[in-house]
Amino acid sequence: MQPVMWHIGFIDQVKRLEARLEKSEDERTKLEIKLTEARASKWKEAQKLKAAEVARVDEVVAQVVSKSLAMFSFSASSSSASTTDAGTLRLNRIKSSKLYLHVVPSKVPIIYSSYYDIGFLGIEKLHPFDSSKWGRICRFLISEGYLDKKSIVEPLEATTDDLLVVHTEAYLNSLKSSVNVAMIAEVPPIALLPNWLVQMKVLSPFRRQVGGTILAAKLAKERGWAINVGGGFHHCCSDRGGGFCAYADISLSIHFAFVRLNISRVMIIDLDAHQGNGHEMDFADDGRVYIMDMFNPEIYPFDMTARNYIKQKVEVVTGTTTDEYLKELDKALKVAKGNFAPELIVYNAGTDILDGDPLGGLKVSPEGVVQRDEKVFRFARERNIPLVMVTSGGYMKTSARVIANSIINLSKKGLVELAVPRGRG
Repeated sequence: MQPVMWHIGFIDQVKRLEARLEKSEDERTKLEIKLTEARASKWKEAQKLKAAEVARVDEVVAQVVSKSLAMFSFSASSSSASTTDAGTLRLNRIKSSKLYLHVVPSKVPIIYSSYYDIGFLGIEKLHPFDSSKWGRICRFLISEGYLDKKSIVEPLEATTDDLLVVHTEAYLNSLKSSVNVAMIAEVPPIALLPNWLVQMKVLSPFRRQVGGTILAAKLAKERGWAINVGGGFHHCCSDRGGGFCAYADISLSIHFAFVRLNISRVMIIDLDAHQGNGHEMDFADDGRVYIMDMFNPEIYPFDMTARNYIKQKVEVVTGTTTDEYLKELDKALKVAKGNFAPELIVYNAGTDILDGDPLGGLKVSPEGVVQRDEKVFRFARERNIPLVMVTSGGYMKTSARVIANSIINLSKKGLVELAVPRGRG
């Protein structure tokens, strides 16, 4: 009995276990299906996210490509029109400039401002150039009764837009470094000064003199002659300064004259002892400008590239005397007369040709400088050509006295008119 009952009980247990196993298999299968479905759902979501991310990246790439193409297109069109745009911009700057002041008839075309003179803690004395000579010239003329202080024309300071007519923006930006200005002015301690102070005490006086040289061309056209008691920064060109020359006033004055005075032919007579490499680079291969440069080739700046652009080169070596110098000048002016017919002459009248000048190396007497200036003014007067004179270099204290004497001589010879005739004003 018991064996049979045990067997039946065992079979029942086995059946119950099999039933539970079947149920477990069903549940497992259901769980696996759910898991598979969940995995499939997650995969689909992942794919959607991936697709969205890919689309977003594609959109960003498309935007970048579009911008790049636009920039390339703009660059290409800008490049093709750059020359025209630069010319138009220069023209607009010249036309909108305020430097061409209206000057009343009671003024004489002697241009000077007390802002010309450079003086700050004696630093200016570290350079051989007499940075107060401009004021001293006028004081000599006024104190001796040849010039009325009220008759002097005071120019405006050239603005950045005025300077950009010739200068590159990069060069003007370089002057925001006191170190760069120190190298141009050849006064090392300037490098230690804050630039705002350098701008105010060094560069602002130079910019005022630039305004004077530009205005001088207008007055010369109206009156026949004009003298800027400063200016003549002939070592500076559009993108480089040097030799105490921070701005290219001669080049600027000529470009203004081309537009505002409707002038197309200009002669530069550069009689400073040093080569005028600045304006030579600015007007390289420009047929509108004839450059006669009479200089000592044995001194600064040794610019061989610029020498290629001198139309008439006259070399006077170290030790050249007054008589030798004046004979060379007479021959040079005769040649210039036959070569070119200018509508305006810019005369760079440096006095560093004086005997004893520490930098010029020549041996011309003070009277020789007076005769030199008279020859150039007479050259212009006899041909009825307006003349602008700038005083340029001169590294002795006597330079101011010599320049004043020369202007007095020009007045006595009837080549300039310093006294204001009655009835004018």
